[in-house]
Amino acid sequence: MTGHQHLRPGGDTGGRTADRAPGDGPAARRAPRPRRPRRAVRALLGVLTGAAALAGCAERGLLGGPPTPEEAIRIVPGDGARGVRANGRLEVRVPAGRLERVEVNRTGGSGRQPVAGRISRDGTIWRPLSASLELASRYTVDAVAVDDTGRRTTRHTAFNTFAPPHRVIGLYSPESGTTVGTGLIFSLVFNRPITDRAAVERAVTVGARPAVEIAAHWFGHRRLDFRPRNRWRPGTRLTVHLRLREVRTGPGAYGIQLKTLQYQVGRDQVSTVDAARHTLTVRRDGKVVATLPVTAGNTANPTYNGTMVILERHAVTRMDGDTVGFGAEYDIPDVPHAMRLTRSGTFLHGNYWAPRAVFGGLNTSHGCVGLPDVRGGGPDTPAGWLYRNSIVGDTVEVRNSPDRTVAPDNGLGGWNMPWAAWRAGSALH
Repeated sequence: MTGHQHLRPGGDTGGRTADRAPGDGPAARRAPRPRRPRRAVRALLGVLTGAAALAGCAERGLLGGPPTPEEAIRIVPGDGARGVRANGRLEVRVPAGRLERVEVNRTGGSGRQPVAGRISRDGTIWRPLSASLELASRYTVDAVAVDDTGRRTTRHTAFNTFAPPHRVIGLYSPESGTTVGTGLIFSLVFNRPITDRAAVERAVTVGARPAVEIAAHWFGHRRLDFRPRNRWRPGTRLTVHLRLREVRTGPGAYGIQLKTLQYQVGRDQVSTVDAARHTLTVRRDGKVVATLPVTAGNTANPTYNGTMVILERHAVTRMDGDTVGFGAEYDIPDVPHAMRLTRSGTFLHGNYWAPRAVFGGLNTSHGCVGLPDVRGGGPDTPAGWLYRNSIVGDTVEVRNSPDRTVAPDNGLGGWNMPWAAWRAGSALH
């Protein structure tokens, strides 16, 4: 499944054009959202047990069979639900078998935080420890269930809770206290358009120790990013002050956040993908620590060039081509070791379904970068090693792909923008 994947509203993945976060900017808004593939995507990988296999992020028909993930794992609220109230029910249930793992996270005014919960003794129900939901937040649910035959099913969903009228909140990730990579760009995505951008920018400050110049840049009216001229030095301590409470953001709208966030920058790690050589080279503090075989985007769906940043990590997730215009090209419910690079859907991830000869030799995906793995995710596979040795904020550079450079507002692609142009995006200049 290497492809320009993405998590469907709640995390399922597919092609390049989906899952734009609110406020990702003009480039994201211009991206088409076709219901059918824009380009020919069928490329022959080879013959598997006498049958031709489609190259790319997945081959429909190699997996699957009843019950569907939606039938095997019942999640309330439903995937994509909006306006869920604070007293709304949050529950994960299996009608047969047992829940093996449930992970729920909330992104809201306090950043991205795990939601504590408990699986029942019989393994059939997960419920949160708190009876109420936080308003103006986005919840994601990752669940793994196993049936009586040992077959595992994975499901990923998301829903949004009700946002009180005229209350403005800036959503951010990761949560305060996280150790991050040297490529992190602090990004705030607001739940409502900001009319007075200068007032909001004055109310948000990002500082660093050791000190370095940090500049703000607006992408549209809902997204505000901060970065230095060059990537952070290892060991830097970042402090973010959100003094948005009672700040007028527009007619009748006011901010509500008043908090301080702390981040620690860890070691410097850069993973360089050479799409022409089909390799991924990992450099830590300037020294090569690994060179891994990969398969990147095929001729019809090449991988973006340029500098990207790991946004989030999933031990396992679902990738579905139908959510991004690839129709039934692929739908894999258990993609292992997936690390998101762009909002439009580019991932680094494990691939257990393609022949091993593909890795290091051919580009066969829909745009993602795939590494050898086993079903369920092996800790000692190339994909497992990279996943264990990567953190949010690590830098990934793609070279020698025939595609264009990733847009600055696609994920944390701001490193692809010249410093002068970045500084010009501040509302205070």
